[in-house]
Amino acid sequence: MNFDLNFATNPDLVAFQDEVHTWLEENAPRDVPRSADPILYTHEEFEWRRDIGRKLGAKGWLYPTFPSEYGGGGLDLDRATIIQLALDEHRIPVPPYYNSGGPLAAASILVWGTEEQKRFFVPPILRGETVTWQLLTEPQGGSDLATVTTRATKDGDDYVINGQKVFVGGAYEFDYAWTIVNTDPLGPRHQNVSWLMVPAKSEGMTRQSLDLFTVHGAGESPVGPKEAVFFDNVRVPAFNLVGGENNGWKVASTHLEYEHGGAGHLRNIWVLDEFFQYCKETKFRGKPISENPDVRDILADVWADYQVDKLLGMRTFWLHHTKRPMSYEGIQSTFYHRMFSLRTSQRIQQALGYFGLVSDPQWTPNEGRTEVFVRYGLGSLHGGGTHDTDRVIMSRRMGLGRNASESAGQMV
Repeated sequence: MNFDLNFATNPDLVAFQDEVHTWLEENAPRDVPRSADPILYTHEEFEWRRDIGRKLGAKGWLYPTFPSEYGGGGLDLDRATIIQLALDEHRIPVPPYYNSGGPLAAASILVWGTEEQKRFFVPPILRGETVTWQLLTEPQGGSDLATVTTRATKDGDDYVINGQKVFVGGAYEFDYAWTIVNTDPLGPRHQNVSWLMVPAKSEGMTRQSLDLFTVHGAGESPVGPKEAVFFDNVRVPAFNLVGGENNGWKVASTHLEYEHGGAGHLRNIWVLDEFFQYCKETKFRGKPISENPDVRDILADVWADYQVDKLLGMRTFWLHHTKRPMSYEGIQSTFYHRMFSLRTSQRIQQALGYFGLVSDPQWTPNEGRTEVFVRYGLGSLHGGGTHDTDRVIMSRRMGLGRNASESAGQMV
């Protein structure tokens, strides 16, 4: 599918499209070395990505539709689409660096924070000046977010945090941890949690890398190893609590709407385009792999599945940015992407055999990115919930088994 839109009838949009592409050619060259495996990316690449993010943020292009008074671009849907497609063409995700908590925290603070909190926390995020991780999952659970046990106790003008988060963040530096905590252990479920912006350099906060099978997939920002974060009497100013004490479940409705795909996307999965090209160019027994009838069937299935995945992301992107009423669309797109990734992982193995399972550049396509995607297909079933929680959310949005449908979370 070609996402290129024809803006030829609007000279202003044509000029803006040219401006974006020219700027990217000058500031984000396509030949910059990039790690095939997002777990192994270097600090040099991290710094390059941070630099691109700051430059995009300074122009309002990092988060183009967020309000300009808080550091966003304040741009309309057409210009946001132009930016998104141009970045995708240059294989630059948004944001270019791992910043899982950034847009989620910024949106949540804009909806639930005080004006002072909006002015203090949001502009540095939207301008690419700070990196924010989201800290939700704990050893006892993550998909059921209401089980959070990391404790934050009020002490004067501070909250004191004790507990542990897992499967969070990544390599290298960050500035804030957007963290859900339990502020009333004896309180009713869903009425005892709160959100804090925790400075990363807080005393008593430590990190430990986790050795995992996979982290992120193609098209997403490289992250490095996931980590566990420990809180040992970490003091955070009460000012950093967003949305009010014990009101965190309402704040979570905004956070999770974004995390579950509510903003949509316009992106290609470049590793699949490389996979198609590899099958056309690589010969087996004197003929291109793609001429094998069984492989052709597999490629057709992957391509059709791929188009549906992109269409669902595009639909949600349009609904969100045009402020149309939304229900299950975001989580449906997320669920489909999980299952599509799993199916595609299996199909790549069927087409390439053992060559789809090795990362040695001598034997594998595109420097090992295909092997990374094969692993990601298995890991994609978990992260921001699971495919089972996706089903639960979709059914509740449709009102299945209930007297009323569940509403989507409030978004910016």
